[in-house]
Amino acid sequence: MTFHEMNFDGLIGPTHNYSGLAVGNLASAKNAKNTSFPREAALQGIEKMRTLVRKGYKQGFLLPNARPDLNVLRNLGFTGTNAQIINKAAKQAPELLSMVYSASSMWAANAATVTPSLDSKDGKVHFTPANLLTTAHRAIEYPQTERILKAVFNNTKYFKVHSALYGQSEFADEGAANHTRLGSSYQDAGVGLFVYGRTGQSNLTRFPARQTLKASQAVARAHETRDALFLQQSPVAIDAGAFHNDVVAVGNGPALFFHEDAFVASQQAAVFAELAERMPFKAICVSRDDVSLADAISSYLFNSQLLASPDGSTHEMHLIAPTECRDNQAVFAYLERLIADDSQPIRTVTYVDVRQSMSNGGGPACLRLRVLMSNEEMAAINPNFIATEAQLDVLSGWVNQHYRDELSPADLADPQLMTESYDAFTDLEEVLNCEGVYRL
Repeated sequence: MTFHEMNFDGLIGPTHNYSGLAVGNLASAKNAKNTSFPREAALQGIEKMRTLVRKGYKQGFLLPNARPDLNVLRNLGFTGTNAQIINKAAKQAPELLSMVYSASSMWAANAATVTPSLDSKDGKVHFTPANLLTTAHRAIEYPQTERILKAVFNNTKYFKVHSALYGQSEFADEGAANHTRLGSSYQDAGVGLFVYGRTGQSNLTRFPARQTLKASQAVARAHETRDALFLQQSPVAIDAGAFHNDVVAVGNGPALFFHEDAFVASQQAAVFAELAERMPFKAICVSRDDVSLADAISSYLFNSQLLASPDGSTHEMHLIAPTECRDNQAVFAYLERLIADDSQPIRTVTYVDVRQSMSNGGGPACLRLRVLMSNEEMAAINPNFIATEAQLDVLSGWVNQHYRDELSPADLADPQLMTESYDAFTDLEEVLNCEGVYRL
């Protein structure tokens, strides 16, 4: 049985806007209240998928959450018709309107944590939607995300989609953005490396430490993960703006590419030693002398996608990096030295333009969920969510038909935006033959 990695990118929704809702996300805060460009954002995401498809990688996509989520506003006391609810929220609590309009589900790395069948005791691929408790605009995502995952991975013989973890602060879970599956190859059982920011309810950082140890342990337990290791993210990195571990580290196969300040040093040596016992582990550490933590975070160097070759070989790996890495002199110089260094497996870098996502704090790796599957498991996926060239053309046409060119935070108060968005989602259900996912 042959296994391959497939990336599922989050399709960017029509209400992509900059409301600055994510505390600790420096890009989100910097661009708060700016005008966004939803059509451009979605087409940039589709073009990234197309780039990987043309390079020979297996690619899928996940639907965006439907926005605005008026059920949340109804739960919070707003009544009347849909338009009346929008008008009341705009006048009485505009911050809540921003919350229910957020298109943050585009960052599929936060959709769920995934354990492949090779690594689970029951031989199924497991998914746990992230509860995303730390921020209100993201905490409303998981009910829709669970339905979306069940629509894509709809064959229960091969896939098990769990419910999100119990909604309490000690079990705050941010999904695959804090989880890396490492292994000798795609054909061998691997190790789930779970990275957490805090052990209890209290933060020891200025910015929220979003992932908890208890949440990581609970996911590993629910997935019946054969081999899991737990490592704490450095508080220094969190307070510098690394709100998820995938802002300072990315791994694949036996390679872990990370910043010197990514992890708590007292734990790192022991965990790396355990990884080295299980595989030909390759730690690629970027020193703060080569790339400062500030440059790493502003360029999203480690939020690049680290990919094996299209045939699954981890001896010649590829980095899909945001164009901000090319534009940062120190980061670009480091990457040029890196790919010339034959002692490590990263051989090429491809730069992709996802500036609309980057302006809200999400790079190439934020936009995708990694899923390792056998050929048989891949054949069991709902084929409507596989990103062929033809399907990407369909999605581009849908975006061009329904998305606005520009969107400002003030536009959220216009009920017409709601109507346009709901029409778009209804059409998308028909296009992809997945009626009932949105329940509008």
